[in-house]
Amino acid sequence: MRIVGRLGMFGLVLWCGCLAALAQSSPVNATVSFTLDFPQSDPSHYSIRVGDDGISAYESEARVGAQSDEKDSFHLEFVASPNTRTKVFDLARKSNFFQGQLEANKKNIAMSGAKTLTYKDAQRNISANYNYSLIPAVQELTALFQSISMTCEFGRRLQYDHHYQKLALDEELKRMEEMSKDGSLAEVQAVGPILTKIANDSSVMNVIRARAQRLLAAGSN
Repeated sequence: MRIVGRLGMFGLVLWCGCLAALAQSSPVNATVSFTLDFPQSDPSHYSIRVGDDGISAYESEARVGAQSDEKDSFHLEFVASPNTRTKVFDLARKSNFFQGQLEANKKNIAMSGAKTLTYKDAQRNISANYNYSLIPAVQELTALFQSISMTCEFGRRLQYDHHYQKLALDEELKRMEEMSKDGSLAEVQAVGPILTKIANDSSVMNVIRARAQRLLAAGSN
């Protein structure tokens, strides 16, 4: 009986140890963030943060209009789709959570902005800077975040146009539709609130409202 009791106690200790190890290895409140600073582009700065629970945020600084040098800050919170959330964290893992050097350090590569990828959870807080990387997972993750930024910037411009120049909405939404169809945009549902506002606005032309409605439908798929 003592042997059985000891074996039972040993098993309990081993089981508790496995649970503790599992808890330490599983990320808790993990986030992946991407930041780009490129003064020659618009927006000149933006950042995206995606949480393992899907809670995400986008921030940027861009010109208020095509003909203006005045800049304004933009903030958007949204819930990333399950596919995007899974892809972001899978690519972060394939990139070794951005440990080590990401920069290619090759000559004759054009400057495309100072980029930073950051992985953070209960045990880790790792950041890496680069302009261009040869790591496939980093390249894919960069492209994904750039696509999300393009979507969010459409939302920023649509908010401005809806408030100040409704006739400009048609061209903006037409361009957004085309980019959505060719796969250039990601997370269209992130700008769902402004698309809904446009679609429901009786003071906006029907053709514009129809474009907004189609984009809403595309974002829900």
